[in-house]
Amino acid sequence: MTTVIGFIGLGHMGGPMAANLAAAGHRVLGFDLVPEALATAAAAGVETVDSARAAAAGADVVITMLPAGRHVLALYQDEGLLTAARAGTLFIDCSTIDVADARAVHAAAAA
Repeated sequence: MTTVIGFIGLGHMGGPMAANLAAAGHRVLGFDLVPEALATAAAAGVETVDSARAAAAGADVVITMLPAGRHVLALYQDEGLLTAARAGTLFIDCSTIDVADARAVHAAAAA
């Protein structure tokens, strides 16, 4: 069974990470706000989607790699990423964020 991974944030760090996961045989649904990042990821075997919620829908694992805590909070809380995924989905945030923002996202996920 192939693991479906939603990957949000396909820039300098996230793009190569998503490409490596696709090369390892995982189905990777990728999203980024930057069209060039989407094109690069698609060329590396990542299936690109039109929203972060679409990347999370149906994924077994959702990985986020975003520039700052405010982006992570906006995605998980304001944009409702947690409600887009099915119950039991594993969320992994690889962004460089402060402890307070990480705890806020954890609290939102636990609610």
